[in-house]
Amino acid sequence: MTTLLASSRKMQFSGKSKEVTASAHFRLMVLLLVFLAVFTVIVGRLISFSILEDAKPTRMSSSTFVPVRGDIVDRNGVPLARTMKGYAIRVVPERVLGDKEQLARQLADLFPDTTAAEFFSKLDGSRPTYLRRRALPNEVRQVHALGEIGIEFPRENERLYPQRDLAAHVLGYVNADSEGVMGMERALNDRLKDEGLRGTPAALSIDSRVQAALESELMVAMTAHEARGAAGIILDVHTGEVMALASLPVFDPNKIRKETMKYQANEVTQSVFELGSTFKPLTVAAALDAGTVTDLAVRYNATEPIKVAGFRIKDDHGQNRYLNVPETLVHSSNIVTARLADNLGKEGMEHMIRRLGFDERPHIELAERGKPLWPQSWGRVTNMTVAYGHGIAVTPLHLASAYAALVNGGIWRPATLLKVEPGEEAEGRRVFKAATSARMRQLLRMIVSNGTGRKADAPGYRIGGKTGSAEKPANGGYNRTSLVSTFAAAFPMDNPRYVVIAMLDEPKGNAETGFQRTAGWTAAPVVRKVVPRVGPMLGVVPDEHRDVDVSELTPLLWSPKG
Repeated sequence: MTTLLASSRKMQFSGKSKEVTASAHFRLMVLLLVFLAVFTVIVGRLISFSILEDAKPTRMSSSTFVPVRGDIVDRNGVPLARTMKGYAIRVVPERVLGDKEQLARQLADLFPDTTAAEFFSKLDGSRPTYLRRRALPNEVRQVHALGEIGIEFPRENERLYPQRDLAAHVLGYVNADSEGVMGMERALNDRLKDEGLRGTPAALSIDSRVQAALESELMVAMTAHEARGAAGIILDVHTGEVMALASLPVFDPNKIRKETMKYQANEVTQSVFELGSTFKPLTVAAALDAGTVTDLAVRYNATEPIKVAGFRIKDDHGQNRYLNVPETLVHSSNIVTARLADNLGKEGMEHMIRRLGFDERPHIELAERGKPLWPQSWGRVTNMTVAYGHGIAVTPLHLASAYAALVNGGIWRPATLLKVEPGEEAEGRRVFKAATSARMRQLLRMIVSNGTGRKADAPGYRIGGKTGSAEKPANGGYNRTSLVSTFAAAFPMDNPRYVVIAMLDEPKGNAETGFQRTAGWTAAPVVRKVVPRVGPMLGVVPDEHRDVDVSELTPLLWSPKG
């Protein structure tokens, strides 16, 4: 009996064991089938994505990796303008629960550049409005901590300028719809928005290091001389590339304010000035080219002012003697320069001026380009005064491009703010003969080593250039108390590579300059300080054992000793 019971229990246990085993197998099979189904779906999706990606690579790339507006970088890849997802601070007035006056004061404490009254007007307005279009994460946290539910923090595409106000007039800015308003943002608007191009940054010609040095030295000079403004440009004489362009005062494109909008005028490309004696080397070059000056030793009468058509042309610092051409430039004689232009004639002078592009807006990508003030009638007096930079108003960029042609072998090229690859520079036009350009390099160097440009000299850099101090027009004449002081330079003069223009608008004299306001005392020292700072950045190494050979011209300079 016992044996039968045991046998029966074994059979029951065996049956249950098989049942459990079968159930386990079934569950494993179900799990396996589920796993296979999921795996099949995943593989199918991956294959589908792969096919779609192969079929539409642009869509995947543009939606995932390409910014809504392309970046702008300098010639070395340093970011100058970039679009990012940023924070904004926005208020819905009808949802504000707290005391609005107290909230306005709290916001003014966090953002000192905006008054409590301005914040209150927005908090108490009739419709939603922005308290801040661009806000840092820390600022967002501080506002959020105020606990006001009527304030929102939307994430929006923001155009940021990481170098702040550096090269502001070059870059410009965009409006709320991300459309370029001025500068290269406007000039490159279509390219920066193009879906096929915006993934690649737009490279400008400027070097941010050179730009910072130029802005810094101009700011120091503008402050020291209490000038109304300042402007400067550094230009590659062979490619036309703008390495730096500065217009002061500046504005911050990250924070466009009504009070700074007056500073948005680009003094280099937009504003026109009578640039004075900086025109004299151009007149001499035209005379050499035309053959009206064949011998630099010939002397011209500078003993007394020229009287023509009721006008008197005189020298500011007259030598009261006869001067040859090198002496004319070294001592900056208006009288002899006018005589050279008179001999050259209206046709010769006007031909040179037009070939240099002085009769049209400057050539550059920017929309902000000023129209020159051209003489209404070009008679004998006008021809003589234009020779030394009076009676015609152009931009500093016009002057920079002209000086590039003056020293580079005689070829004028349009300026550009886009990086130029080797061998791809714009085709130029010949303005001066190569021999004339070589002679002008000697004469410009002599002006700095022996003449009015001495304070522009920097050891080892072989700087050449010309001062220009012009009274500003006023009430049908000229205001003797308002000067535009300019120094136009190039370096190194034995193998010129860059033109540097420095200009101060209405500088005042100080104790350091003996209260002199002219370019030799105010603008020339800017060049002396800028060139040693930027030269090594641009690959120009100082060498005090090299210089321009002026040995054949030096004997032409009169000396009281001999």
